[in-house]
Amino acid sequence: MTQHRRSAGLKVIGVLAVPTIAALALTGCSSPAGSNSPAGGSKEFSLSFATSNTMESPFQVLAESYMKSHPDVKITFNPQPNDSYDQTLRTQLQAGNASDIVVTTPGSGQGRSILPLAEAGFLEPLDDAAKKLVPEGSASLFGKDDKVYGQAAEITVVGLVANETAAKASGVADFPSDFSGLEQQCKTLQSNGKSFFAVAGSAAPNTGLMAMSLAGSRVYADDPKWNEKRANNQTTFAGSDGWKSALEAVSKLNDAGCFQQGVAGAGFDAITQGLATGTSLAGFIPAPSWKQLKSAAASSDFDVRALPAEKDHKAFTYASANYAFSINAVSKNKDAARAFLDWTAEPEQTKAFAEIDGALPVSGLDSYDFSSGAYKNVADLIKGGKYGPLPNTQWPNSVVYDALASGVQGLITGQKTADQVLQSMDAAWGQ
Repeated sequence: MTQHRRSAGLKVIGVLAVPTIAALALTGCSSPAGSNSPAGGSKEFSLSFATSNTMESPFQVLAESYMKSHPDVKITFNPQPNDSYDQTLRTQLQAGNASDIVVTTPGSGQGRSILPLAEAGFLEPLDDAAKKLVPEGSASLFGKDDKVYGQAAEITVVGLVANETAAKASGVADFPSDFSGLEQQCKTLQSNGKSFFAVAGSAAPNTGLMAMSLAGSRVYADDPKWNEKRANNQTTFAGSDGWKSALEAVSKLNDAGCFQQGVAGAGFDAITQGLATGTSLAGFIPAPSWKQLKSAAASSDFDVRALPAEKDHKAFTYASANYAFSINAVSKNKDAARAFLDWTAEPEQTKAFAEIDGALPVSGLDSYDFSSGAYKNVADLIKGGKYGPLPNTQWPNSVVYDALASGVQGLITGQKTADQVLQSMDAAWGQ
């Protein structure tokens, strides 16, 4: 989820591509010095990850904790700008000079996705420690033929993060229970100079995420295998009533005044500022952002919520392992890289990483306490299995998502129709 920063002291929040974190101090959970280090060979390796600001990446902080508990290991960090990370990673892998460990995403819908990189021979198969962390139902996103090429880092819920304190102060005592109630609430807030949503209308990652969120209850709640049917040419985006309804909902939200003024030209800072100051109540952003926002606005409470569905649709949210560690297939430091991944797979590390980052743990989720804290409003959905991975992780290429994201920008400005966007997504499917 792309990270961004506001100079007046606001912390960053995540939007789609890099997980958020203010500090990750894995104290009290590190292995004894020297344990899990490779028995022989090199004890150093390099690590690449995406970043969008001067704030330290959680992956880097995790690796620094590893070096602290393993003083004989040296890790070289190769952070890359998030907006060019996919292209840079591909170029480096093709040239044979990519880092030993690279941060990837499950599935096939992005340039950094595991499946196309593995198919191209760029990634090394991982061991049983990584296999055990593959979330239930997600095996096809991490590899094939009983091989996995990425080790999940955490479970990320993707829906809405809401400033509950600002909502109550604005007269929203109860979060809208359905889409029509949401539209009405938007009109009320607009008349008071506020907006229900803060949207980065000029940033494709956020517009695409909003559209996928709207498609959750309209498409995937009723038909979890919709992507599979699209892959088998049994349906199309343009022929899907659910997808058309989702994109038409973007225009409905816009017409109802749900977005902040100037949404078409807004960047990620509009989300940071709007939610932290309470001028907007919610954002289409990954759930871990609640913790970042809390650190920026300590007097406000932030919760994770599902987007209200239409009355004739089921509630639904997205939750999956959106980030993974992968090993470069031509790495000369594979033993050292595997030792690091084995360490990060230990329950102590997965738990601490998730807690401090504000995400859900990739292991031990069955015993997670949802009764209090930021995830209480999505507890029933998670425990009831009413969730799935982000749709684009199962799309054949990143061009489909690009067509969706840029198309939504056109919907906001009135330059495109829902049918045109859906047709462009179908055209991109076979590229």
